Amino acid sequence: MDQPQSVTEAAEGESRDKTPRTERGRRTLRKLLDAAAVEFGERGFHDASISGITRRAGTALGSFYTYFDSKEEIFQALVRHMSELLRDHVTPEVQAAPDEISAERIGLLSFLGFVREHKEIYRIIDEAEFVDYASYRRHYETTVERMRQRLEAGAARGEIRADASEVHAWAIAGMNVFLGMRYGLWDESADIGEVARIANDMLANGLKKKD
Repeated sequence: MDQPQSVTEAAEGESRDKTPRTERGRRTLRKLLDAAAVEFGERGFHDASISGITRRAGTALGSFYTYFDSKEEIFQALVRHMSELLRDHVTPEVQAAPDEISAERIGLLSFLGFVREHKEIYRIIDEAEFVDYASYRRHYETTVERMRQRLEAGAARGEIRADASEVHAWAIAGMNVFLGMRYGLWDESADIGEVARIANDMLANGLKKKD
């Protein structure tokens, strides 16, 4: 009895690894995730459907189950995917900044541009709070941790105040989230370069009245 069970368990373990091993498989997976972003972004998690995702992706229903077992599973993967897309979009530009204050301005500007291109990110991340709380929390925690590390490095270089901490990172992240909602999602006519400049001036100089 023990041996057949262990063989079965091993087979099940292998079947759960659905990572694509070919370039064609990676393209199909990306198509499904891109289609899921549109489907969930437009219809929300509860009204979205697997058939709607595969129809948008132009793939067979069977292709979906090659990579995912359920709508919940692709949603979880999508939250990770969107978070990684955002990271990959912002990080290179931030890393090229000449100093930490400039890095925060460039990071916000890059984020605002990303939101305008991927408006669905707000609905997807917001719904994750109720559909997959672990992914929702991970998205924000990893984003803020990268920011905290930048602040710490900037402080070590003497570019910003020495006591810059996790609290400062969460405060900046919260500001960016709401600026993204207002000027990335709701108002495409705004000059996002100017929005980033004003927010950055507040970071650098505070709200104290200038002499």
